[in-house]
Amino acid sequence: MTVAPKIVFLDAATFGDMSLAQFTDRWPCTVHQVTQATETAARITGHNIAVTNKVAFDKTILNSPAAEELKLIAVAATGTDVIDKDAATKRGVKVCNVPGYAAQAVGQFTIALLLELASRIGSNSADVKAGAWQSSPVYTLLTYPQVELHGKKLGIIGYGNIGKTVAKIAGALGMEILVGARPGGSAPPSDRVPLDRLFREADVITLHCPLTPQTKNLINGQTLASMKSTAFLINTARGALVDEAALIETLRHKRIAGAAVDVITQEPPPADHPMIVAARELSNLMVTPHTAWSAREARERLLSEVKENIAAFLAGQHRNRVA
Repeated sequence: MTVAPKIVFLDAATFGDMSLAQFTDRWPCTVHQVTQATETAARITGHNIAVTNKVAFDKTILNSPAAEELKLIAVAATGTDVIDKDAATKRGVKVCNVPGYAAQAVGQFTIALLLELASRIGSNSADVKAGAWQSSPVYTLLTYPQVELHGKKLGIIGYGNIGKTVAKIAGALGMEILVGARPGGSAPPSDRVPLDRLFREADVITLHCPLTPQTKNLINGQTLASMKSTAFLINTARGALVDEAALIETLRHKRIAGAAVDVITQEPPPADHPMIVAARELSNLMVTPHTAWSAREARERLLSEVKENIAAFLAGQHRNRVA
């Protein structure tokens, strides 16, 4: 890149309390904490590098005069479904991401969700605070059924950095690992399980695949109906992998034992979002606020990698390029 970099951060609030000094001390930067869709065009105007986590760059934005000077979109995340990569390529805009930065954090969080579903520690703790144990006629409370995970089958859909991390931790718990075939792919290799078999056999299914046309609504009425009535579902990937209405209906009728999701289809959700309403009503649904990735160590790695991606681009190098 022969011209001086002019960098705009569109949603710096997603980094929490992390300092951006490694960028602002090195390059001219404009930092916006939050950017609404209606503000994107005005804020990228005159900048040649945009850093985004969840602010979308669709065809309309990329084809607009606002993107005339834009040369690089540095996605501060692994998933790049917020970028129309075909439109970016046609405009000559490069796109890079940060793979693997949160594998440990998301893997740990996924197992934490699994342990909560299986052991109901939070629910039991809440009962103590509400006085239930204190009024029990015996020494214990058996309000919530608990499940021993040793020997259970964990079905993993999406076997990248995060999926492999989850498998390693779950293996230490004595679980049997079933790695699902790639959704929409050809015949699976011998070390992968066809998805129809995985849905039938798994005691727990955890999602770690990207959102693509092949994976949208992968969890739907049909796949949920094929799961064991004792099975758990965990989603820390993308909300649109799940047909939320079908999941709510399944949980309401207790056709599976429970679900824990860290992602839903609208984030942040309105107060009347169906998943939020259901989480208030159903004891077998747990919703957390898209926070699996957010360990401080992961955020430090994320920003360091974004910086290196920008530096490499400015030096004419290809680093973590996805378009």
